[in-house]
Amino acid sequence: MSQSKTSPRSGLNFSKTLVLIVVIAWVWLAGAILSPYLSPAWAEEGGQNFTFADLRYQDFTNKNFEGASLAGAVLIKANLQGANLKGTILTMATFERADLRGADLTESFADRVLFNEADLTNAIFTDAMLTSSRFSKATITGADFSYAFIDKIQVNMMCEYADGVNPVTGVSTRESLACPE
Repeated sequence: MSQSKTSPRSGLNFSKTLVLIVVIAWVWLAGAILSPYLSPAWAEEGGQNFTFADLRYQDFTNKNFEGASLAGAVLIKANLQGANLKGTILTMATFERADLRGADLTESFADRVLFNEADLTNAIFTDAMLTSSRFSKATITGADFSYAFIDKIQVNMMCEYADGVNPVTGVSTRESLACPE
């Protein structure tokens, strides 16, 4: 019976090749998994993914985000004036001190979102899911919250200073919140 002998060098080459393959696979896999989180992806037609993106101070005036995900995104002091945010996923996003004047958030899923001190003048939240979201010191003049799901405590707080009529829908802010007369 003959025994094959391998030189120590051939085993070393095999080990180096195996390590190289593992490293390349790891880098490729890590890039594939993390790429959506490293930089925002912008698409012309829906499907944008801004999940966990840091978008502080960015100017998105009149941009179309329809159907996008901004879940967990940080939009502190971002300008979203006139933006189309219809059907977006905003779960746990932060819009503190953001400018959302005239933005359309119809049918958005905005669970646990911070709108504290945001300017929501003439914004449309029709049919939006706003559970556990916060609106402390937000400007809501002319905002339309018709058929939106909002925590009662937030509605009561906003009813204390709600006024105006939305220029697009023609619905008063107080009426959309079902504020007592």
